[in-house]
Amino acid sequence: MRIPAPSPTANQGAAQAHAPAGQAAGLRGASFSGSARAYTFCPMAAAGKAAAFHLPPLPTVGEIIKLFRLRAQKELSQNFLLDLRLTDKIVRQAGKLKNAYVCEVGPGPGGITRSILNAGVEQLLLVEKDTRFIPGLQMLSEAAPGKVRIVHGDILTYKMEKAFPNHLKKNWEDEPPNIHIIGNLPFSVSTPLIVKWLENVSKRDGPFIYGRTQMTLTFQKEVAERLTANTGGKQRSRLSIMSQHLCTVDNCFVIPGQAFVPKPDVDVAVVHFTPLVQPKIQQPFELVEKVVQSVFQFRRKYCYRGVEILFPERERLKKTEQLMMAADVDPTLRPFQLTMAHFRNLCNTYRKMCDEDPSLFAYNYREELGQTKRKHSPESIDQLEQTKEEDHL
Repeated sequence: MRIPAPSPTANQGAAQAHAPAGQAAGLRGASFSGSARAYTFCPMAAAGKAAAFHLPPLPTVGEIIKLFRLRAQKELSQNFLLDLRLTDKIVRQAGKLKNAYVCEVGPGPGGITRSILNAGVEQLLLVEKDTRFIPGLQMLSEAAPGKVRIVHGDILTYKMEKAFPNHLKKNWEDEPPNIHIIGNLPFSVSTPLIVKWLENVSKRDGPFIYGRTQMTLTFQKEVAERLTANTGGKQRSRLSIMSQHLCTVDNCFVIPGQAFVPKPDVDVAVVHFTPLVQPKIQQPFELVEKVVQSVFQFRRKYCYRGVEILFPERERLKKTEQLMMAADVDPTLRPFQLTMAHFRNLCNTYRKMCDEDPSLFAYNYREELGQTKRKHSPESIDQLEQTKEEDHL
């Protein structure tokens, strides 16, 4: 198995812009990104637009919920934020949105949507998986003609490469484009989604084909603390390294759980991401992820224990010693004590070892351990269970 190629240059991988919305006023349905369906309200008259946009009087978010008999589904980790002062505060963390192009993830009943529209955006793309929310969002779209596109689809599979006009693209080295991603993410999707987008940052594709697109997202407070944890912090984890080596990550503020309906068992934090011009570890995403994940498999043990599982058992001791010495990393440090420089050295050295032995990157510790487990070795079964303890990080 070959190691993936490094990130493309800023001018590579251009995608076609999404075609403009329909020409006539009113609701128009059109196929969009395979199974997703888009609903677009088109401008009735572009001329004579007011300098400042404000939504006309509308039912409150609470009234929308009652009107359409909406109920948060626990299995989808849904929690509604009804306080518009808080939704305004979330939107302010994104920065200046006047005339910006915004994608809101999982708008639900539309609380944050209202705050985004009142910020004076040029275009707002709403990606909502739950069909129950579409009618309420269409009501908001009617109140902001020409500004809103509604896509019924899953953000985990939605193709962001065609979400915005081509003219918004910036070179990676330039200031971020006038594009923002904002979302009150369901807890069940927040971690896999940010990992997916971090991979997109590394490869400069997806929503980052336009440049260093900024993101303002909500997470469980504990996940936000992992994303922003410093070296030595108790929340330092795989997410800390994977996010901070690619982005500037800011934990903006915490929203108490009682602000949501229904009230979750945890508080929620708003986190802002700005991709870095140069990643702190200049290796392919898959290689960095493999090294970092391996190291944190045994976060309470010395770091060499995690490094060991990068290598087949027959040469584990020798290769581990070789890697630790060449990377100049103290093998008795705990994983959370390793700096970004330590991880950079580990990744760079591991890459050299993989170049010398192309089969090394394809090695999977769990597969080898699973084969041993089938031989009914009690020790190997204990080891396999230990490797699962950090998976949620």
